[in-house]
Amino acid sequence: MLIDGYDTLLLDLDGVVYLGSHAVPGAPEALAEARAGGVRLAYVTNNASRTPAATAAHLRELGVPAVADDVVTSAQAAARLVSERVPAGSNVLVVGGSGLRMAVRDRGLRPVTTAMDAPAAVVQGIAPGLSYGLLAEGALAVRQGALFVASNGDSTMPTGRGELPGNGAMVRVIAAATGVEPVYAGKPDPPLHRESMIRTGAERPLVVGDRLDTDIEGATNAGVDSLLVLTGVATPLDLLTAGPEHRPTYVAEGLGALSRPYPEVRDGVCEGWRARWRDGALRLEGDGSPIDGLRAACDAVWAAVGEGRAEEDAVKHALDRLG
Repeated sequence: MLIDGYDTLLLDLDGVVYLGSHAVPGAPEALAEARAGGVRLAYVTNNASRTPAATAAHLRELGVPAVADDVVTSAQAAARLVSERVPAGSNVLVVGGSGLRMAVRDRGLRPVTTAMDAPAAVVQGIAPGLSYGLLAEGALAVRQGALFVASNGDSTMPTGRGELPGNGAMVRVIAAATGVEPVYAGKPDPPLHRESMIRTGAERPLVVGDRLDTDIEGATNAGVDSLLVLTGVATPLDLLTAGPEHRPTYVAEGLGALSRPYPEVRDGVCEGWRARWRDGALRLEGDGSPIDGLRAACDAVWAAVGEGRAEEDAVKHALDRLG
């Protein structure tokens, strides 16, 4: 089984476990089976707006096994990062929601909402209704010399209505107003992975995500294996044109692949598919499951371009065979 040999799944949420208010089809069953087999589940999210308890409650409503201790957020990673750089008990201006405020408080720091409190740090995370007034206070504090930390740099976030501006977009307000770039805590930067390892005690984790630029790059930065599922943001074209830091260990249609054997992929061959890089373009032949054809294609393209990236025009024609 693909999951064999891993003791912990470090799972992204949006696009992997759920989409908006609905579970990804098959995800609850796949995760319940993994947990029953003795694998620890950790839900690792760049979303800093909700508390771990609230996130776990939402997961249980969707039929996904979870308690608060299973949830690791970028808010927790950001709060730990701040606590390691400022004196204990310091005022920290929180430009964000309840999840971020609670994480700051849990690290022995005092959340405040105005630059008049002379905060030692400003920590920012996405939150519904984030106001101009709070952003302005954050900018004033950063101008006064406060450490600037952002929970994550995601420019967008997926919702049931489409992709909306994420924390990375909102961070640009303070960064543009002050000329100061924040220290990022979330994926793909190391602090969130470090927080996950501390909280889970994982020895051989498997990172599972749907985004190449956060989940997969974060796994690459940490030197651990990764699974890219095609239930969220990333597309087959994204995979075939990915640079080295965005190439997952495994590719699957969804979480159901965890409990199935992963097919051997070697020299561009996988389960009846054969991929070759000829004359600067991908050639794909064979028949069978499209996901196996994609695995063969990725193997051939990545081997051919090495540290570079394939051009879209070089792979699009072959993708037509996968439907």
